[in-house]
Amino acid sequence: MKLAVVRFPGSNCDHDLLHALKFRLGFDAEYVWWGKKTLEGYDMAFLSGGFSFGDYLRAGAIATLTPVMGAVTEFAGKGKPVLGICNGFQILTEAKLLPGALLHNSSMKFICDDVNVKVETANSPFTGKLPKGEVLSMPVAHMEGRYVADDVTLKKLEVEDRVLLRYCDAEGLVDDGANPNGSISGIAGVLSEKRNVAGLMPHPERACEKLLGGEDGIKFLQSIVGQIQG
Repeated sequence: MKLAVVRFPGSNCDHDLLHALKFRLGFDAEYVWWGKKTLEGYDMAFLSGGFSFGDYLRAGAIATLTPVMGAVTEFAGKGKPVLGICNGFQILTEAKLLPGALLHNSSMKFICDDVNVKVETANSPFTGKLPKGEVLSMPVAHMEGRYVADDVTLKKLEVEDRVLLRYCDAEGLVDDGANPNGSISGIAGVLSEKRNVAGLMPHPERACEKLLGGEDGIKFLQSIVGQIQG
């Protein structure tokens, strides 16, 4: 199984992600630069966090115009799994591969902190090896992480079981106090209609070493690659 870690000018979590996938989990993972026009030969694509193209215009907006995003769109259209983390999530919503949008945090401040998220569905290629309701602790680091969607889209996400993760407290309770950015319904991650594209704001790749504060991110990444391997 071969994994692509997509990089843009301004990506800054690509090294962490490659380290987690290749050296912590032992998978064949490599960088793919923004100018690449195909993802042929890869089994899954990851869009890492950071500030692609300096987040000019809007976070993720310019990245959608690059050749590699044409390749990512084609890749996803074939049913291949794509995961966007933080800025990667923003890019996927800008590219319309995921519904909704990521706006400025309700506090209008950059947030860098550990948060708890609850697994809302195990029916996905990303969480199939995790029990529904499991609470994971992972860091967030963003200015534009407040997930929003119109009422119709939100209802569809809920009815179709496409909310991937939700901010919660350590006991799994979803409330405003556990919501770091004001995301609607505490949503921290969502799935596409075909369930093969997902985005989340927390950083699993930054929670992969006990020495650095925790290993819940490894659980999440293991679930993804374990599900794809079958």
